[in-house]
Formats: sequence, structure tokens, C-alpha cells
Amino acid sequence: MAQAFTPSAPPLRERLARAHTALTDPRVANRPISNIAFANGFGDLSYFNRTFRRRYAASPSEVREAAKRGEH
Repeated sequence: MAQAFTPSAPPLRERLARAHTALTDPRVANRPISNIAFANGFGDLSYFNRTFRRRYAASPSEVREAAKRGEH
């Protein structure tokens, strides 16, 4: 089944990519994940976590921890 086009799809991918970049950036390693989510236009942390996991097959905290170990 083809995925329906939604006008918000490209901006969502872009916001997730910016959040992923921030989560792997050692300069902001101490910044709370919720602040990164909110700074990238997510008003609902549960929605951010759900869509991030769907996109990257890992939670935001898992991505951050992998980056700290040099696995990103």
C-alpha cells in the first residue's frame, strides 16, 4: 500500500534530521532531549520520541548514547 502524501512529511523529516544532528553533537551533549525536541518544533515529547524511533529505529537517548561511544 502506498503511503499517503501529507504536506507535513518533508518538514517532519527535516525537523527529525536536525534533532538527530543535535543529539550526536558533543557540544550539546548536556542539553536535555526535551529541549532539543522543542527547539526543533515538536510540542509533544511523546510524538517526538515515537516519530524519531520510527525514522531512525532507535530512541533519541539511544542515538545520543551511541554518539557518546563514537558509534554514530
